Amino acid sequence: MKLTTAQALIKFLNQQFIEVDGEERRLFKGVFTIFGHGNVLGMGQALEEDSGALEVYQGRNEQGMAHAATAFAKQNHHKQLIACTSSVGPGSANMVTAAATATANNIPLLLLPGDTFASRQPDPVLQQIEQTHNLSISTNDSFKAVSKYWDRVTRPEQLMSAMISAMRVLTNQADTGAVTIALPQDVQGEAYDYPEYFFEKRVHRFEKRKPDDYEIKQAFEVMKRKKKPLIICGGGVRYSEAGEALANFANKYNIPFAETQAGKSAVESTHPLNIGGVGVTGNSAANKIANNADLIIGIGTRFTDFTTSSKQLFKHQDVEFISINKSVFDAEKLDANKIVADAKVAIEQLDQQLEVINYQTAYENEIATAKKEWEIELARLYKTNFTADNFTPEIAGHLDEQLAEYKDVLQSYLTQTEVIGEINRIIDEDAIVVGSSGSLPGDLQRMWVNRKPNTYHMEYGYSCMGYEISGALGVKMAAPDQEVYAMVGDGSYLMLHSELITSIQEQKKINVMLFDNAGFGCINNLQMENGMGSFGTEFRKRDRNTNQLSGDIIPISYAQSAAGYGLKTYTVTNVDELREALLDAKKQTVSTLLDIKVLPKTMTHGYDAWWNVGVAEVSQKHTIKDTYRERQEQLKQARKY
Repeated sequence: MKLTTAQALIKFLNQQFIEVDGEERRLFKGVFTIFGHGNVLGMGQALEEDSGALEVYQGRNEQGMAHAATAFAKQNHHKQLIACTSSVGPGSANMVTAAATATANNIPLLLLPGDTFASRQPDPVLQQIEQTHNLSISTNDSFKAVSKYWDRVTRPEQLMSAMISAMRVLTNQADTGAVTIALPQDVQGEAYDYPEYFFEKRVHRFEKRKPDDYEIKQAFEVMKRKKKPLIICGGGVRYSEAGEALANFANKYNIPFAETQAGKSAVESTHPLNIGGVGVTGNSAANKIANNADLIIGIGTRFTDFTTSSKQLFKHQDVEFISINKSVFDAEKLDANKIVADAKVAIEQLDQQLEVINYQTAYENEIATAKKEWEIELARLYKTNFTADNFTPEIAGHLDEQLAEYKDVLQSYLTQTEVIGEINRIIDEDAIVVGSSGSLPGDLQRMWVNRKPNTYHMEYGYSCMGYEISGALGVKMAAPDQEVYAMVGDGSYLMLHSELITSIQEQKKINVMLFDNAGFGCINNLQMENGMGSFGTEFRKRDRNTNQLSGDIIPISYAQSAAGYGLKTYTVTNVDELREALLDAKKQTVSTLLDIKVLPKTMTHGYDAWWNVGVAEVSQKHTIKDTYRERQEQLKQARKY
């Protein structure tokens, strides 16, 4: 079958299917494109002539469209994908960040960047980087560090082995991420007589890996002697669709469970044994129980520094770990008793062992008490506000000396915690919230009450600024019948919001909840909490006298910006305006943006969690010296591996 490399690639993608619960579906829904000279006459020609069942979407920024594809796959639990094609040079370089985001989160993403000429005849071609020590290097070599599989097709026949390997990685939930197939622009148009069997229908299946009997026995022996275990529910629970199995397991043996960012909403927040987010962005209930647990059972979690509070959260002198994970690499973290298996299958087999001995934990009122204390704190956070008469915050954390200045510029008394509470109360129960970076992920993991499964979509493996709006588009494409809300700070909005145009074009309504606190508020908190002053993190003009970024705050109307794109927009400075905007936004059929002016320093705090960040060992400021000494003391309490 004589086809160009690009034509063969599109035909191949059309023949990839996945079986889910006995039903087959196409693995690839479509292709995101931004055409340039490096792909328009190859991939572009192939898609124009015969895209098959693939839908073609027009991105606005290569990073943004790849984030949308990542979010689409994540919300679909890896069961359907969107590929991305870009031009050579800057177009492909823009996707490197998105590739890293997908790989860090273990989300399958197929990237098809154009490349320089394999023939090297027009070298240096437009947008080519020439490395004098190695002419084979191009921009696309940058993907090697952030891809789970990387290949460059320099001859048409190489496409076959490259794509077979690509599919192996894209359908391996234990070790997936970005897959980059670099396509030199001359090779895209070159033809080859491809064998017909290359285009035969391929049906992929996710392996429900069963645990090794020895690993189950070892975990069982550990559990038998433990009285106060804690389950940590990670993203693997959601991808395995094991939420119900986990909830039943916890109920049966009276085991509390906490959530990671990726695991949140695998089970409803209202479950009596769900004690919420754990670790650096966790709440008081989960962190208190974690402090005293004698066994930590991680299910589908990578045990990141935020989840473990930099390995310092688990303070019981006899604490041990069990880790259930499809990935051997992740299952062995914290020197855990590993169970390398699908989450749901492992839970069911462990249940069979524990049932024989009528296992029960020794928890009495601790779980209910911890949850009640947190509910009281949560109610306080929901009601925390400022008034014109009383300008004293009822919230933990630092109070900026210039808070009054922010109040005057933003013309608002709103706090971030109050706004989150109102949004949570008003939007639909099945609405999906999307986030990624700044202070919002911490506040949302602690405060957000999800009442339906799979309604919390947080990219926190890479915490990539700019994912939020692009990700919301991808989520809406995956769940078109549900309202989707991007929870984004002004800093992240400024980083990347170009896919708002694509949401208009595709008529995929998303709702942007933009929290404007006139700066990179999360990092401003971090520097000031660790002994620094406010430096380079607020959106201020340069002071001509000091030559520092310490002048007036820059007022920005994000509502006007988004209105120019065609969104329905609202400016919100008080609770009444917020409620009216949220209710009206529900009625809209076009994407909306709420420009919510919130005061800085009105986030939640750490609830006795610690995060290991680099602190200067030498400084003239006593506050930094004190912070360094505190860090050294905390490090003594942390596990070393």
